[in-house]
Amino acid sequence: MSEPKDNSGPKGRVLIIAGSDPSGGAGIQADIKSVTANGGYAMTAITALTLQNTTGVYGVIPVELRAIQEQVRLCQTDIGSDCVKLGMLATHAVIEGVADTLDQWAKGVPRVLDPVMVATSGDRLLEKDAVAALQSVLIPGATLVTPNAPEAEILSNRPVENVDGQRRAAERLLEGGAKAALIKGGHVSGDVITDVLQTEYDEIIFESPRIVTKHTHGTGCTLASAIAAHIAFGAAVPDAVATARDYLIKAIELAPGFGAGHGPVNHAWPINSQPNN
Repeated sequence: MSEPKDNSGPKGRVLIIAGSDPSGGAGIQADIKSVTANGGYAMTAITALTLQNTTGVYGVIPVELRAIQEQVRLCQTDIGSDCVKLGMLATHAVIEGVADTLDQWAKGVPRVLDPVMVATSGDRLLEKDAVAALQSVLIPGATLVTPNAPEAEILSNRPVENVDGQRRAAERLLEGGAKAALIKGGHVSGDVITDVLQTEYDEIIFESPRIVTKHTHGTGCTLASAIAAHIAFGAAVPDAVATARDYLIKAIELAPGFGAGHGPVNHAWPINSQPNN
């Protein structure tokens, strides 16, 4: 029987378990770009094929659970990982199956959970009965959970309309077993976006001016994957979040302007800004 790969040696390996976005702005495609731009090595276990572009989600084709689990096992027993990033899982069965597989093949590996529930376009990407599974099997023990305000309201059963609401939601997620929670403030009104990070030890407030743009497709995926990349290199959670936020802000500022709807950010800006490029 194969065994999980020894995690000694080079760092920066991120196993991403999420859905595919053919338009390239979110999901697995955004995750790979984000991890790569932040210096990491990305592997993937695709959970679903979404039919979408910048204007909306037009369908979801699920991947068989056994195939998801085999993707995880094959990556873990050959290359190994230094961080696992969890994105779109869609159903109760997939959440429980992925949790079981990680317990077997990636036990002890840090996990960044981006609880993808609704796309930027407003389309739902998580079945309603799957929320309880997130709360019971993936939030406990997660290194970091990164919900936006609407997702945090669902997971914490608390209103998230301001910084105090973000704090209460973060506290609730830590009570639920997460080691840290980043409650993002992009959906909270105001000229300044405030993200609230709570860990087992302290609270850190991140603030940045709101960028007025429609090009925000996949920002949650992009941020979580950038955080995962830095954790994979050994960064502490607050440092990983700070660096990833700076990366995302620049990616939004330099968005290429593609698409008729919510366009993608510029994931590759650190690479494109290198000399001779």
